[in-house]
Amino acid sequence: MTPPVINGRPWQRPGLAFALAVVLAATTTAADFPHDLYICVGMTKDFVVTTGKVQEVSGIYRSADRGTIEHVGFNHPRQDSLAADPRDPARFYTVGLNGVLGTSDGGRTWRILTSWDMTEPKDIAIDPHAPDHLYISLPDGVGVSLDRGRTWRHMDDGIRRKYTRSILVDRSQQGRLVAGTELGIYLSEDGAKTWKLMQKSDATFTDVEQSPHDLRRFVAVTQGNGVWESTDGARSWRRIAAVGAEHTLYNIQFDSTNPARLALCGWGCGVLISEDGGLTWAPRNAGLPNANICRVGIDPDISGRLYASPYQEAVYVSDDFGRTWRRGWFEASLVWNFVFVLRR
Repeated sequence: MTPPVINGRPWQRPGLAFALAVVLAATTTAADFPHDLYICVGMTKDFVVTTGKVQEVSGIYRSADRGTIEHVGFNHPRQDSLAADPRDPARFYTVGLNGVLGTSDGGRTWRILTSWDMTEPKDIAIDPHAPDHLYISLPDGVGVSLDRGRTWRHMDDGIRRKYTRSILVDRSQQGRLVAGTELGIYLSEDGAKTWKLMQKSDATFTDVEQSPHDLRRFVAVTQGNGVWESTDGARSWRRIAAVGAEHTLYNIQFDSTNPARLALCGWGCGVLISEDGGLTWAPRNAGLPNANICRVGIDPDISGRLYASPYQEAVYVSDDFGRTWRRGWFEASLVWNFVFVLRR
């Protein structure tokens, strides 16, 4: 039985994570899953002091079979998110400290696509109706490219405080964008030429997501103002009272396999689960090493499968929607995003 492989070599770390990965690698193949899982991860224990040798590298990891993972590209300290061209999944873009990076060959070679005036983007979105159009959230607004990243310009007219944390393209309409910013949620219906404030906030909106089941429904989380929901295409918003406002929340996810299920995570609250469409929420932290969860992901190919990133710990995996957890990949890490890319 072949152990899981990272960077072309067997993973030698013993324990439950190793046993789990061996079983998964032996019983599943890439053909079992329509999506590739990409993990944007920063390692928090990179070096052995006595040798200075890199044990695990940061950057982008990919799993096709949910058992083995491979490092894609190069050692990068922080890449926050990833988006793939819907016409060609080998062409994708990442955002991180030094800007936007692009690859057209599945990660074998890369180019930096932005200049000195667009650094530290936090999120990236591709318009599925016009895949040459890229949008990034920036500390100083919104960046737009209409030519697959060859040229860029700031397009954030109407956003009063420019810090933008999350951005997405409404899948129902070309050029319709929703952005989570320092002071609220903004909407653009003209490809980022103009923006209108839809919901004020005194805390940054850290993540905004659109339902895969109802394209008029959006949810968003904040750094101290709770969870918000829209059911009219992001035009009006209401706070979901079932989740308190005392925690910093990092992201929220819809379960594409079950319209009643959502998951979110944050600092101090861990993983919170709803199985009734967001009406009620419950913590699902039994088996996790701490309740400071930096990212949660829901697998679109395995019903009930969750991934969570506890602060400076391994990635943890659940197959019963958070009721139980087991140790997965890595030793000590911070995951910035779990991204699922559909193969064509």
